[in-house]
Amino acid sequence: MASIKKRADGKWRARYRDAEGKEHARHFDKKVDGQRWLDEVTASVLTGQYVDPRAGRETFKAYGEQWREAKPHRPATAKAVEQHLRCYAYPVLGRRSLSSIRGSDMQGWVTGLTKTHGLAASTVRTVYNTINAVFRAAVRDRLIARNPCEGMELPAIPRKKVVPLTVKQVQELAAAMPARYRALVVLGAGTGLRPGELFGLQVRHLNFLRRMVQVDQQVQQTAGHGVRVCELKTESSYRVVPLPQVVIDALAAHLEAFPAKPEEFVFSAPQGGPIVYTHFMDNAWRKAVKESGLPANTGPHALRHAYASMLIAGGESVKVVSERLGHTNAAMTLNVYSHLFPDSEDRTRKAIDAAFQDHADSVRTEVAQ
Repeated sequence: MASIKKRADGKWRARYRDAEGKEHARHFDKKVDGQRWLDEVTASVLTGQYVDPRAGRETFKAYGEQWREAKPHRPATAKAVEQHLRCYAYPVLGRRSLSSIRGSDMQGWVTGLTKTHGLAASTVRTVYNTINAVFRAAVRDRLIARNPCEGMELPAIPRKKVVPLTVKQVQELAAAMPARYRALVVLGAGTGLRPGELFGLQVRHLNFLRRMVQVDQQVQQTAGHGVRVCELKTESSYRVVPLPQVVIDALAAHLEAFPAKPEEFVFSAPQGGPIVYTHFMDNAWRKAVKESGLPANTGPHALRHAYASMLIAGGESVKVVSERLGHTNAAMTLNVYSHLFPDSEDRTRKAIDAAFQDHADSVRTEVAQ
């Protein structure tokens, strides 16, 4: 129900009742403005886009905490989300009502992440994604009509070209590792598994007859240097990867030296049980990196890059490389490794020359006949 009526002071009072019977009213100098407002409200009700003007009075922090606690985040993600909100969003936006936050406010906040907090461009985007998710949820819950994060200008992330390890560097790194982890280096460079996937690999996942390894779980570190066996990062991370002979030989030698049952981990901590990432880095990886003369910032992910580079050098398509790495799509693969794919200029020249050559040969054949 909606109506518009002129008041004694000459202003026009437009009002309507929502689905719950609550009355909403606004005053206008002109009747046409009041009628336009009522028309817009009526249209939003009919299209299912109506938002109660009072719904957005909830503070960003109150709604953000409600949203955070309801999300089924994994432990590592939950920890990051809580930090993003507590450290970067709540101090600026926490006490403000959802409906009072404008796009310009959010743009200033995004810029402040770099200027005030000194965050790198990639970190700014990660934090922004969390806050953007809160506002998207508020729109879905009909607390606000629009997401103030829409159209944000985010800092550009400088592209760093991956410089993969050479085969010789991989071999030297493996030789410098403790005996119990040498095959892990070969496996990482020979299959492209992520560090957590390497740590989560159990003997039952290896199929020496079919020369394949099944990837269906990972080991993640938790607070207090604990670990948990959990699901993989994405649906596409679940995959079966071919085992090259060099990897099979390394694994066979490893399991002979460090026997394990089907349900036990292929690689375990010295005291037994799953590998704790920080212990592995402190007690094995960094020492081996230094001994083999690699840059100090070389991490286990370098083995994955080495694998991708060898596939690309071997002529594998971006689709195959993407599938082997467990990427969500080929675009993600190209974003990281596009500079490693062979230049197409020579192939373009050869293709055109070949086409014209075939035509010339055809003409000569016809003339000869």
